[in-house]
Amino acid sequence: MNDLSVLAELWDVISQRIDSKASSSYVAGLVSGPKGADRVLEKVGEEATEFIIAVKNRDRQQVVSEAADLQFHLLVALKTSGVDLEEVLAELKKRRR
Repeated sequence: MNDLSVLAELWDVISQRIDSKASSSYVAGLVSGPKGADRVLEKVGEEATEFIIAVKNRDRQQVVSEAADLQFHLLVALKTSGVDLEEVLAELKKRRR
């Protein structure tokens, strides 16, 4: 598996978990909880803040960990907003010079 295929695989898992609404799934619980999409957005904000602090503190391992958390929650937010990962990738490709 190449590095980018991890994102596609994670996207598929997030999609499945949201669609299945399995009570044991962190993702399903996150999006179907009492706050719903607002909780997902709170997590994006929380993880972004933790990422910024890790970068500011120059803690390499923490930067990697928080970047992964932020990316994960960003994917969940994209899915709950109805935006497909392919749309974001296409936009990034369009911006490439």
